Amino acid sequence: MHVYEVRPRKDHRGVNLISDALPFGRLWYVEVSSAIGYAKHRSRSHYAVIRVFDAAGNVIETHEHAGDFKEW
Repeated sequence: MHVYEVRPRKDHRGVNLISDALPFGRLWYVEVSSAIGYAKHRSRSHYAVIRVFDAAGNVIETHEHAGDFKEW
C-alpha cells in the first residue's frame, strides 16, 4: 500500500506531494487536483491512500484508490 500526503507549501505557492513511493520523495504542484491525479496514476497497480492536509496540519480529504491496472 502506498500512502501519499498533499500538503500546502509554506511559501503559499501550491502544494507538495509527499510519499516514500515517489522517486525523489517530494513533488511540487500548483493545484491539489493535479497532485491527486499523479498519485492515482503512480499507484495504478497498487492500493493507495491519499490524504490532503490544510495549513494547520488537519486532514481535510482522504482518497482511497484501489489499483485497477490489470494485465491482459
